[in-house]
Amino acid sequence: MPAGLRPSVLFVTDLAYEARGRRYCDEDIHLTSRLREDFDVALCHPRDAAALLEGFDAVVVRNSGPVLHYREAYDAFRARARELGTRVYNPLTGRGDMAGKQYLVDLSRAGYPVIPTVDRAADLGLLPEAAGYVVKPKLGADSAGLRFLPTPVLPPEADGTQLVQPRIDFRYEVSFYFVDHDFQYALYAPHTDRRWVLEPYEASAADLAFARSFVEWNTLAHGIQRVDACRTAEGGLLLVELEDLNPYLSLDRVAEPVREAFIARTKASLKDLLG
Repeated sequence: MPAGLRPSVLFVTDLAYEARGRRYCDEDIHLTSRLREDFDVALCHPRDAAALLEGFDAVVVRNSGPVLHYREAYDAFRARARELGTRVYNPLTGRGDMAGKQYLVDLSRAGYPVIPTVDRAADLGLLPEAAGYVVKPKLGADSAGLRFLPTPVLPPEADGTQLVQPRIDFRYEVSFYFVDHDFQYALYAPHTDRRWVLEPYEASAADLAFARSFVEWNTLAHGIQRVDACRTAEGGLLLVELEDLNPYLSLDRVAEPVREAFIARTKASLKDLLG
C-alpha cells in the first residue's frame, strides 16, 4: 500500500437480512461508520463479494446471513480470496461454524464440555438418555431443517450429514465475545422463553476459562469470535456453538464504554492483520 494512503476494506454484509428479534443492518451501519475513521470502506452483498475483491487491502465479513442461502457464491468468494491472497477477516482457516458443524462431533469425541453430538447411526448409543433429541443438518443455520424427536433416530443414508443431540435442560444461554484471543464482554438470556432479550453478564474466572478453551482450540490469530453456551441444571457450561464466520455482536445491548472498547480493539486487530 503506498505511503500516506489509508487501508481499504470491503465490508461484506446483507443489510436486508431479517432475523428474529434483531436488526442486523443497524449493527453494521454503526460499525462501518466507525471503521471509516481509520479505513476507506465499501459495502457489498455476499453474492457480489467474489467479483469485487481485487483492489481492496482486506475483506471484513460481518452480518452476511446464513451461508446456506448463498452457498455457491460463498464458495466462489473463498476460492477467489485464496487465489488473490486477499486478507479476510475473519481468516478462512476457522474450525468452528465457518467450516460447518463437524467441530461439534469432533469436540464431543475429544471430551470437551459440549452438548453431546454424533453424526452416525452407529454412534447413537453414545448419547445420554434424555427427554427428547434434536436432529439438524450439519451445514444448517437459523434452525433450518431442525427436528425434535422423542428418541434418537438417524437413517444410515444420513450418516455424516445430520447431527443428533439430546435436548438439554438448561437455566439460560450465555455468549462470550472475543477479538483475537482477548475477551471483550458477555451477554446472556435470563429468560428461556425470550432468547433474543440479552442482558450484560458478569463472567467468572471459570466461565472465561471455559470460553477461552474453545477460542484457543480454534487457532485463529485474528478475528471476532462468539462462544455460545448453556448453563445446565447442574450448574456447568456446555458449548452450543462456536461462531467464527459472522457472529452477530449485539452491540446495542452493552454499555457505551464496552462498545467503544470493542470497536477500538477491532480496529487494532484489523490493522495488525494488514501488517
